[in-house]
Amino acid sequence: MNTTSARTTETESSASPDELAHFNQLARQWWDAEGPFAALHAINPLRMAFIEQHSNPGDQNVLDVGCGGGILAESLARSGARVTALDLAEEVIAVARDHAPDYLDIDYRVADITRFAPEHTGTFDVVTCMEMLEHVESPEAIVAALAEAVRPGGHVFLSTLNRNPKSWLLGIVAAEYLLKMVPRGTHDHRRFIRPGELAGMGRRAGLKPIASTGIVYNPLTRAFLLNDRDLDVNYLMAFVKE
Repeated sequence: MNTTSARTTETESSASPDELAHFNQLARQWWDAEGPFAALHAINPLRMAFIEQHSNPGDQNVLDVGCGGGILAESLARSGARVTALDLAEEVIAVARDHAPDYLDIDYRVADITRFAPEHTGTFDVVTCMEMLEHVESPEAIVAALAEAVRPGGHVFLSTLNRNPKSWLLGIVAAEYLLKMVPRGTHDHRRFIRPGELAGMGRRAGLKPIASTGIVYNPLTRAFLLNDRDLDVNYLMAFVKE
């Protein structure tokens, strides 16, 4: 694991202090597959399957933005990718660095994508940003920065939550309070993003939407599945840079 890059902190950032404090507080539980981030562990194979369906991250330069404790970053690196992974939560990045085996090619950085992208224009073949856009002040600015970092013809993969009554019921009431799949206070429904809104952000940044699918939870089997016809709650979207 390459940790030689300088750690950068920001006086201003695209994430609110409350959001960063929330995730820093839970940092040491990130790799507990039965803990507060159990849902991220459960859906990670689905995220990887979607990425690999529409691109080939192996032996590619990949940027994972909002990497958290490194669940997706490690999977990308295991596929053969050279991964640069960014997050603004310093304690979470520390956990990610400690967890990753030395043989994985991951460069973890405490950095803001809106500052990182102008210095790395067109550097990456694949860019991922999962479960982050609903936590930032300006998701459109983040999407624009992701588009700047990817090379022409490269792919960008995003995931977030839809904004509608069903997503409030299932994504917050059920997930946070009834099933306790994620910690209480993780989400603010007002920050959820409709698929049409996300596609529009991508187009304005020079990204062409090429695919989308929903992540659906079955409470009977306690399993997550991809469903192209149900984007009502959690969903993934793939773009290519034109």
